[in-house]
Amino acid sequence: MQELVAEREWLTVFLLPAYSPDLNPVEGVWAHVKRSLVNLAVVALDRLERLVRNRLKRLRYRPDSLDGLIAGTGLPLDTPISP
Repeated sequence: MQELVAEREWLTVFLLPAYSPDLNPVEGVWAHVKRSLVNLAVVALDRLERLVRNRLKRLRYRPDSLDGLIAGTGLPLDTPISP
């Protein structure tokens, strides 16, 4: 693997611990969605699915919130340079 990485100057590899939810922005997205559903009592699974999809769709239109979730990981927000 080290040889493959060394052959590609454009590739940046970050070594992460085996389990690092604090470095995974998706964990923040799901936490945000779950907080919006905390006091909800749903009787049908399809209704819950619609609500989760709705919350995710609404989050798509809030780029500042998504940037905040990524920034919360402490990882850089720099745009990678193509080879």
